[in-house]
Amino acid sequence: MAIKIYFISGLGADRRAFKKLIFPPDCELIHLDWIPAIKNEALESYADRLAISIDTSTPFYLIGLSFGGMLATEIAKKLKPLHTFIISSTPVFKELPWYYRMAGSLSLQKIVPVSLLKRGNNIGLKFLGATTREETALLKQLVIDSDPIFMKWALTSILSWRNNERPQNLTHIHGTTDNILPIRYNKPDITIEGGGHFMVYANAETISRLIVSKLGLI
Repeated sequence: MAIKIYFISGLGADRRAFKKLIFPPDCELIHLDWIPAIKNEALESYADRLAISIDTSTPFYLIGLSFGGMLATEIAKKLKPLHTFIISSTPVFKELPWYYRMAGSLSLQKIVPVSLLKRGNNIGLKFLGATTREETALLKQLVIDSDPIFMKWALTSILSWRNNERPQNLTHIHGTTDNILPIRYNKPDITIEGGGHFMVYANAETISRLIVSKLGLI
């Protein structure tokens, strides 16, 4: 029987963010692509609707990147995967930087123009963790292809998120140079030295090895 692994990408990204991860051939890799958000929908509610696509009749694993890690956390609380991995993310809202939580309490994200969310300049891409031409090109394309309305909703849902429960069987992998979610606010299980927010791509070999080892597949 194939080992089912479900993936949830980060905000402003899609399945391409995971394309450098390598798994054994007996793994069935399933990407949970974005579905439209409902106006004023909470992150937890969106996670419930996204999880409808998961086949719970057989055991499965869950991997979430950044915003996708928060969604994976909510899904894991209810569906109990064999194991959940969150990358460049956080399982609880108290590990979000204080300035994000302050912005959320003031609803500052709601005044950001939608057009601004589509601007993928090179400085911003480096802040996201792009260090090579290939990484910069992919991140820029992901930003161009993203839905700004969805991005604005997602920002609001993140800043309104109040989860305090860390699910069982969860491994949090985080980079030491993550500018989006600085590690000093986090308590990860595994740290990647020099890893930025986009390390799922830039450090894919290391992260693949860590996950596959945790799954007992090597």
